[in-house]
Amino acid sequence: MLKLEALSRLERNARRMGEIVGVLAKYGLADWLSALKFDWVQERLRTTDGQAIKELRIEERLRRALTELGATFIKLGQVLSTRPDLVGPEMATELSELQSNAAADAATQVRALIQAELGRPPEYLFASFDDTPLASASIAQVHRATLHDGRAVVVKVQHADIEPRVAADLAILEGLAEFAEKHAPILRPYQPVAVTRQFHRTLLRELDFRRERQNLEDFARNFAGDATVRFPTTYRDYCSKRVLTMDFLDGVSGSEPAKLSQTGVNLGEFARRGANLYLNMIFRDGFYHADPHPGNLMVLPGGVVGVLDCGMTGRIDEPLRDEFESLLLSAMASDAGGLADVVLRLGACPADCPRDRLRADLNDFVADHLGHSLRDLDLSAALNQLVGIIQRYHIVLPARLSLLLKTLVELEGTARLFAPAFSLAEVSESHCLQAMRRRYSPKQLFSRMQRSLRNWERFVGMLPRDLAELLDRMRAGTFVVRLDHRHLDPIINRLVLGVIVAALIIGASALWSRDARPVIAGVPVLGALGFGLATYLGYRLSRAIKKSGDVDSKD
Repeated sequence: MLKLEALSRLERNARRMGEIVGVLAKYGLADWLSALKFDWVQERLRTTDGQAIKELRIEERLRRALTELGATFIKLGQVLSTRPDLVGPEMATELSELQSNAAADAATQVRALIQAELGRPPEYLFASFDDTPLASASIAQVHRATLHDGRAVVVKVQHADIEPRVAADLAILEGLAEFAEKHAPILRPYQPVAVTRQFHRTLLRELDFRRERQNLEDFARNFAGDATVRFPTTYRDYCSKRVLTMDFLDGVSGSEPAKLSQTGVNLGEFARRGANLYLNMIFRDGFYHADPHPGNLMVLPGGVVGVLDCGMTGRIDEPLRDEFESLLLSAMASDAGGLADVVLRLGACPADCPRDRLRADLNDFVADHLGHSLRDLDLSAALNQLVGIIQRYHIVLPARLSLLLKTLVELEGTARLFAPAFSLAEVSESHCLQAMRRRYSPKQLFSRMQRSLRNWERFVGMLPRDLAELLDRMRAGTFVVRLDHRHLDPIINRLVLGVIVAALIIGASALWSRDARPVIAGVPVLGALGFGLATYLGYRLSRAIKKSGDVDSKD
């Protein structure tokens, strides 16, 4: 049934599927094209700006291919950039640079959508509305406007045709993920179906601007008493699922270094202020802005930090907070064994993971990065190396933890654009110590004890019932043990094929030696047919074994 559903999704979107395969092939990301080593083919494969594709690294080719495929795939790349444990730190860094610029919708389309969403056209809703957008991204475009009370705002309007295009792309991705997980054993550790489902949820949340409005309101409430931080105020009467109206922040974007140097603001202090903002979100609130690239931060008058684009956020619940704090404790104590225990406890670890080698690599990691002055610690490099070790052993971290680690790496990189000597590890020391004090406070210890007691109470309450049910089944003779023999079918098929080949050879030899009739030109026909069939089946068997790469392979 799963296979038929996946096929149905792919067939319904055959044309779009053809475009996707064409772009992947163009960038040498389809196996059948990458096997073509002819120079005249490779030289004709060029990016949209004319650069020869064969000169690009695989990471850059993938980024360009996703950009060319449009909104859904750009967002997919941005989600994958939050999973360095799956794609590796280098690929995650490259994908984090994805730009989502897109052609703007015509003014008539924008006005029609605003009227459909808010019930009235822009000329009635706003004192002024600029038809020329400030910017246009893959999902929406932004217009300047003025409310009737004179306040300057920006109106974020979703592209008119984005939903059907996203729906078609999501259907294709889900079908491909199901096929990959079923038929490509090498991809199974990367959980393509789970990643696609996570991406589906993330993208649908981003298409609903009411969630971003709620995020902005929550952040503004959390930092209501902090005059050094500002989030745009939203206006509910001018917001809907596809339209978001918020304050216009008049400042200098962090992506414009030339203008930043002309503001007269102490950029070192601004970097520290921005880092403390994010660390308060993470350690104090457990709810943080998960996309701290320079374009989402602004220098406002007085050195105030303005934060934009709050569509991508992360949350930290108590169990994740406890494990994250355990990770920090082990790191601060340079305890490689404790670090390994937390990683193995947190991540989905393969059954054949060589744990001794993992612990040895973490020992080297601790020696390389920890135990030195925090001012000298390159937190981004340390986290990237840690994630690289995790990825090398095919350990899959929880998506929320992976997003948190990616946010910290990106935060330090952004802060160093403002102040090259900035050290996130040094700034985070006080937040880590505060988290440790909170972790071992009487209130938290009592809370953890309560949770443990509830778990034990649930366990003790369920145990007699489960044991009684087990005994009843054993008495009734209905107790069944199910064994899952993974990869057993291919092994049995090869074994049966080998027995058939051996039987054919023995039978053909017997027929040949006895000159069994019919005989043509002195050759027993049945014996010759037996040898021919044995040769063909033997070739198929040897090819299957060779394709698996190992005589003992189970895949």
